Amino acid sequence: MPDGPLLALDDLATGGFAAAEAPVDGSVEALILHRDPDGGVRAWLNVCPHAGRRLDWAPGKFILSKDGLLVCAVHGASFETVGGLCTAGPCRGESLRAVAVAVRDGAVWLA
Repeated sequence: MPDGPLLALDDLATGGFAAAEAPVDGSVEALILHRDPDGGVRAWLNVCPHAGRRLDWAPGKFILSKDGLLVCAVHGASFETVGGLCTAGPCRGESLRAVAVAVRDGAVWLA
């Protein structure tokens, strides 16, 4: 578990995405954080199941479709932001790997 939070909740806009790094299963991994309209936060490994590449087009910069889907910058796979399920593109039916996080004391922490 990291010594501190992944980020301050105020640094993650409602409906927005952010990047963080944290130890997951013994190695430091890149994460995608998403803040739901209801204020909850979800996290996934920043790895597209199609080709194992990062989803961001630049560090911490993510593409959101007009339909509210997270889009992989490399091959265009589209993921819904509730469970990380790929709904269109080369990995349709696969999902991003979820990482448990919790909001407490105004920050996002690994759970």
